[in-house]
Amino acid sequence: MTERIKLKTSQRWVVKIGSALLTNDGAGLDLQRMQSWVKQMSALIEDGVELCLVSSGAIAVGLRILKIDQRPDELPMLQAAAAIGQMGLVQAWQSCFAACGHETAQVLFTHEDLADRKRYLNARDTLKTLNAFGVIPVVNENDTVATDEIRFGDNDSLGALATNLLEADVLVILTDQEGFFDQDPRFHSDAALIPEARALDDGLLAMAGKNGGVLGSGGMYTKIVAAQQAARSGAMTVIANGRVEHVLERIRTGQPVGSLLYPDLKPQAARKRWLASHKQTRGVLVIDAGAVVALKANGRSLLPVGVTAVKGVFERGDMVAIETVDGERLATGLVNYGSKQALEMFGKTTKQLKEHQLLLEGDALVHRDNMALV
Repeated sequence: MTERIKLKTSQRWVVKIGSALLTNDGAGLDLQRMQSWVKQMSALIEDGVELCLVSSGAIAVGLRILKIDQRPDELPMLQAAAAIGQMGLVQAWQSCFAACGHETAQVLFTHEDLADRKRYLNARDTLKTLNAFGVIPVVNENDTVATDEIRFGDNDSLGALATNLLEADVLVILTDQEGFFDQDPRFHSDAALIPEARALDDGLLAMAGKNGGVLGSGGMYTKIVAAQQAARSGAMTVIANGRVEHVLERIRTGQPVGSLLYPDLKPQAARKRWLASHKQTRGVLVIDAGAVVALKANGRSLLPVGVTAVKGVFERGDMVAIETVDGERLATGLVNYGSKQALEMFGKTTKQLKEHQLLLEGDALVHRDNMALV
């Protein structure tokens, strides 16, 4: 139980609360439960914890006001619902925290905001400055302007990104489930709760289903992905039922509530965290088995000879995905050559590239300093 003990001394937390909890499964904002969570978060702050709240619920609140029972697929409808719901959601959090003597600040992100290095650093500085002033950031995706290309897709991912931004020790994901089970407990009566596991255990994603609820866009699958992303910056993730009494206080004291997914890697450097956080990329470099070993086991740069295919249109300095021939994403990185040049280079040895005078920016398509395994 040593991993649980670490929760007692961790000093920077990100707490993510899902739509189903906040709206009591679509019945409207559950102010009584929100007040309870805020009191618990206030206790964490008094115990020396720097806190960031990632709040879902804007779309769900908006749909409730619009009297729409099912989450629609049309992006303009989701954006409109978010614009309506965000007002009430932020006011509710502000009121609850003010009653406990705390100031709050609204912070809205899109993936595009964090895909740019300068804006990523600005976002990090904003969150850390708010914490320095004792102000609780209330973070949400900017659903009112997000499009399919730049949406995070779920606030579990946003919670992990905030964890990476803040270099937080703990990501707490409060949901309507008791934690992570070895199979879906809604359909399997013999499903067993997993109290502790390595976040990067390859078997976890296989256990998690990809379907979210009626109001939300996530599901247990996105929570495991978020835990894995948080683990890459050295953070622990706790997935727990937000309706459990004193749930945050119980997590803080190391009690066995929910599922604790802990990292088994050393924290990555800040630049590596930024590189690894990208879901949206301009193109794809497909690599052979030898290149997989060179990158994954030996920490090498990606040379053109190890690339078997180039997909997409990109320029020098763009973010690209590096995938195996089976379609598994292995890494993301900043490419040294545009797609036109990469199409001429891939599969060729350094000697061949020199003979054809194709080396303009070094012999690596993606240098290891500009690459992060995911």
